[in-house]
Amino acid sequence: MAIEHLRDSMVDPTPPAGFGPDPLRILLLEDSDLDTELLCAVLDDLGHPYTLDRVMTQADFTRTAEPEAHHLILADYILPTFDGLGALAIARARCPGTPFVFLSGALGEDVAVEALKRGATDYVTKQRLDRLPRTIMRALAEARARAERERALRDLRDLNETLEARVEARTRELEAANAELQRQVVERERVEEALRQAQRLEAVGQLTSGVAHDFNNLLTVISGNIEFLGRAVSDERSKRRLDMMRGAADRGGRLTAQLLAFSRRQRLAPTPVELNHTVASMRDLLQSSIGGAVRIEMTLQPELWSALVDATQIELVILNLAINARDAMVVGGCLTIETANVTLTEAPARAEEPAPGAYVMVAVSDTGTGIAPDVLARVFEPFFTTKPVDKGSGLGLAQVYGFVKQSGGGVRIDTRVGEGTSVRVYLPRAEADARPAAAPAAPVDCAARRSPDDRPVILVVDDDTAVREVTTTILSESGYTIREAGSGLAALQSLEADPCVDLVLLDFAMPGMNGAEVACEIRSRWPQLSVIFATGYADTTALMRAGAVGAERIVQKPFQGGELQRKVAANLPDAPAQTPALRLVPDRARRA
Repeated sequence: MAIEHLRDSMVDPTPPAGFGPDPLRILLLEDSDLDTELLCAVLDDLGHPYTLDRVMTQADFTRTAEPEAHHLILADYILPTFDGLGALAIARARCPGTPFVFLSGALGEDVAVEALKRGATDYVTKQRLDRLPRTIMRALAEARARAERERALRDLRDLNETLEARVEARTRELEAANAELQRQVVERERVEEALRQAQRLEAVGQLTSGVAHDFNNLLTVISGNIEFLGRAVSDERSKRRLDMMRGAADRGGRLTAQLLAFSRRQRLAPTPVELNHTVASMRDLLQSSIGGAVRIEMTLQPELWSALVDATQIELVILNLAINARDAMVVGGCLTIETANVTLTEAPARAEEPAPGAYVMVAVSDTGTGIAPDVLARVFEPFFTTKPVDKGSGLGLAQVYGFVKQSGGGVRIDTRVGEGTSVRVYLPRAEADARPAAAPAAPVDCAARRSPDDRPVILVVDDDTAVREVTTTILSESGYTIREAGSGLAALQSLEADPCVDLVLLDFAMPGMNGAEVACEIRSRWPQLSVIFATGYADTTALMRAGAVGAERIVQKPFQGGELQRKVAANLPDAPAQTPALRLVPDRARRA
């Protein structure tokens, strides 16, 4: 007992940290005044200010035991009308976090254990009140630890709740980021596929344009010699054979025209076109072309914008699409032609589709078999066709593609296998702005060096010897004096030696200096000379950069129907009606 008393006396009586200078609030349930005085004496030894609320009845205790009203409850176990276990039950119900310590003169071990089981913090016998300070300190420390533990648990619960919310929010962010990433991947794949398709079509276009140019040169030689032979033979059998050859050459010319359309090298004359009038005027032609088994319906939008296109070519496009639609409807059906004003905002998904902008749309729809996905990916490639042999050349949609892209528009195909197809052609909207007028041609003046009876002199420039021979023969037989040059440089040297020519006929595609570059040099050094082009195709972009080139200054190879003679005569200086002169600027256009 002496050791235990020594240990008790060594305990620091200072209340636990956290209460600071505030008085220690104690609720005392005690009916004995003497025991209360003894207790106060012990509490005075704590060395810390305190307040004591003493109650003796159950009613007062119930009223006073409020949550967080006291730091500690000290209770006698035996009361006249009340007992300590009842007080403990009230305290645990009303202020469960407040430490509860029993003070009793006779508290048996069994009772003490039962009290502790019911939630008492500790007990002290009144015979050993010297142990009370240590008990109070331990009770307050445990209460503070319990409060901190509960606060930590509460904070942990709050953290878990906020963590779940943050996890959910982060999950939503990751899902949104993943969706955006997938969208970007899909968009990138779409753009890459469109780029691959555009590159494939561009490569095929360059190939076909070169083939068409060379083929046109061959047809020029063939057609020209057929004309020469036609004047030389007299028997009917030979004439029939020449007619067959002439027909084959004409078909070859139409084939190369389709190739040039796909490669966007055809000669176009875009003008404002009223598509509603164009479509309506084609009804009889369409009906006769597709037959009576197919019904034609037209949905034409009122107040349709004017389209800036070549009027003749758009008619061929509509007719071509109508014939394709007819072929897709095996046992008849309905062909619908629709026009509309359309403003597009989305980027094109495929190479043939139009860029964002305002367009005049014409759609040709059928109720046929539709187009399978593997076929749809190749429908615009030249010579690709699913039709039987001798039923199609595979150039119809290729021609549509080339014409529409050259015109500044695009094409979209909506199709369902077994239900039908709709081909939508988007054409640029015509603006109302005025176009600048071209400057008048300057006449060639070599009167001082030539007599009035001299025939007009024409300088023929072409790198193909056979084509040049046909061209010079045609012009010689038409009464002109001919000078020849096999290249642009040779033409310039010839003019330096003798500039007195009336007209220069230039092949457009030549090695070294092409026709546009030669024309630029001629106009800068001999501005009085008239220049026209003879070409298997006309690179319109380069020619438009070179100056105001109209249809009367371009002769298409192979020459047909006296076109060469007519355009040469029209562009001579003393011709009755002069065409606009070329206003040329240097341009190193590529040889296409």
